[in-house]
Amino acid sequence: MLSSWVYIHAAAESARTQPGCLESKASRSAQRGWWRRQKKKLSATAPSTLMLPHDLCSKVYQAFRARHNRIAVNHSVQNLAILSILLRHGFILNVTRGTLREPDPVKFIEAVPHEQRIWADLKYRDDRAVLNMMELVSKPSKRIFMDVDELRRLCSGRRVQKVTPLEMGEIAVVKTKSKEFEWLEAREALQLNLPGEVICRAR
Repeated sequence: MLSSWVYIHAAAESARTQPGCLESKASRSAQRGWWRRQKKKLSATAPSTLMLPHDLCSKVYQAFRARHNRIAVNHSVQNLAILSILLRHGFILNVTRGTLREPDPVKFIEAVPHEQRIWADLKYRDDRAVLNMMELVSKPSKRIFMDVDELRRLCSGRRVQKVTPLEMGEIAVVKTKSKEFEWLEAREALQLNLPGEVICRAR
């Protein structure tokens, strides 16, 4: 019985050391290495994921704190809408499309999607940042939807759904279901009688 087992074991070892078997192992190893390299290349060239509102709020706020003149964020309807609201209410100087390297609407059109960016020029007054705070209101774990009456209370100094009221000079960004007016400031949504999700606030 023992001699039979030794013979089988020796035969298996002999088979594993055959040139063809070694080539097969080397081939499989090379294939795995090739796939790993391809995955790295794909991840490096794949379009970047759209920023969540938290990322945009944090990036804008931190840029003001660091006293940057301008910032570039991923191009998306959401980011463009929020920055446009900040522009309308005097928190930033300018918003334009561009690429990773520079703000340039012409090059934006020619760029591939994952290299397209929105550039915003930040605003300072008397050497002080105009925007002092920007943060999320609605979060993935707890989304905040308000009807027109709740928006009215929020804008008139009353707490709604544990959300502190808007202070003087503070704005809130609201996303509505209207196709024509999807992104509005809270007071604009109130004037148009449009309820919606309160995305973020800034002052």
